[in-house]
Amino acid sequence: MTQNPTIATPQVRPRRAPTLLLTVGLALAAIAPAVRAEGTPPPINDADYRQTDPARVALGRLLFYDKILSGNQNIACGTCHHHDLATGDGLSLPIGEGGVGLGPERSIGAGPDRIQARVPRNSPPLFNLGAEEFTVMFHDGRLTVDASAPGGFNSPADDNLPEGLNHIIAAQAMFPVTSPTEMAGALDENDIAKQAAPDIEDLWEALAKRLRAVPEYALLFGKAYPEIERIEDITYVHAANAIGDFISFEWRADDSPFDRYLRGDGDALTAEQKRGMDLFYGEAGCAACHSGKFQTDHGFHAIAMPQLGAPRTRLFDPVIRDRGRINESDQVEDAYKFRTPSLRNVAQTGPYGHSGAYRDLEAMVRHVLDPVAGHANYDRRQAVLPKHPYLSAMDWAAQENARETAALVAAVTLEPVDLADADVAALVAFLNALTDPASLKGRLGRPETVPSGLPVD
Repeated sequence: MTQNPTIATPQVRPRRAPTLLLTVGLALAAIAPAVRAEGTPPPINDADYRQTDPARVALGRLLFYDKILSGNQNIACGTCHHHDLATGDGLSLPIGEGGVGLGPERSIGAGPDRIQARVPRNSPPLFNLGAEEFTVMFHDGRLTVDASAPGGFNSPADDNLPEGLNHIIAAQAMFPVTSPTEMAGALDENDIAKQAAPDIEDLWEALAKRLRAVPEYALLFGKAYPEIERIEDITYVHAANAIGDFISFEWRADDSPFDRYLRGDGDALTAEQKRGMDLFYGEAGCAACHSGKFQTDHGFHAIAMPQLGAPRTRLFDPVIRDRGRINESDQVEDAYKFRTPSLRNVAQTGPYGHSGAYRDLEAMVRHVLDPVAGHANYDRRQAVLPKHPYLSAMDWAAQENARETAALVAAVTLEPVDLADADVAALVAFLNALTDPASLKGRLGRPETVPSGLPVD
């Protein structure tokens, strides 16, 4: 058992007492909407975010980076959402449980423990998920806030989702630990994975039992949850709520040049970035989907993103493909639609798309401006897929299915937008202005040690 690590107490950014200069600045910010570009959103403020509990944030930070939550204790949430990689992993499709290393250098492992398949979809960024408006999770929206559903969420667990989850980020934290390719491992590899087959609730209880066996965690759960009177009271719901509070607190990105511009600093953007902003909210039509304070309508759209790897195929589907939202809604009109991502820190969070098809931001922008042409002209060198004979053989199976790709392209409803190269460059410059450098590694950062004593990635 390791010694109790130093846990930084979460602190919000310091705020100075009002001064005459600050008062004048606030007054100018109040009239800023009069000079903002047409269609731009109001600035982000504290009221946009959920409240978090400092003790739960501190506990969640340790759980997020602790491999004890994986079946074979060899991967953590922070492995695929890494602090050095802008909350991602730098890969088109993650190498999950059984992999070795980090980021683009991560390998599939060796021997019987090597991975059998890539994770089917790109690892999404975590920035600003603590904002109240985020009520839909996963690329296909298979987790949504729904007061009429069990536990308050429409989720893959259906009636088995337990009560007591505080918000959707906590609910989301219930699921990666259940996935064989992400964190659980194969059914024949460990007792955690074995629990998923008969009853998913047994898997969560098995993880809670692991945590209860670590004295330091028992103390930390007691501090974070006054209602916990005995070790036996600790559940995985408590862990998920803590992880959710940590994610909500840790990666708040709201101090980019664009944010400063919205708050009244007319010089925060360069001339090219301003021109890109005008295009984004005007002629280019980007804001039709990337609307609001976080540049997302939280909706679903078909943009003919090239399909990589072994996609997330529906049960009993005879074709290797990922049809997106229809997998969850069963509505024909939802075929090949995927959730609109937020664009905060987008210049740092490639590869892009639900399949991670594009490593280059400009290439992704050009694809979205004309999805049909983008799909037809796709350069496979844009993918970031560590090679291995038995994995790479399947990487382009869906993309090479002519009938499937025809259906993928036919689902596109976006009209192409023809822009000059200089205009595309201006759009990319504006997207770079959505980067908040201070947010990229998080407010608290990675702990040096975790209570389990397992290595921290």
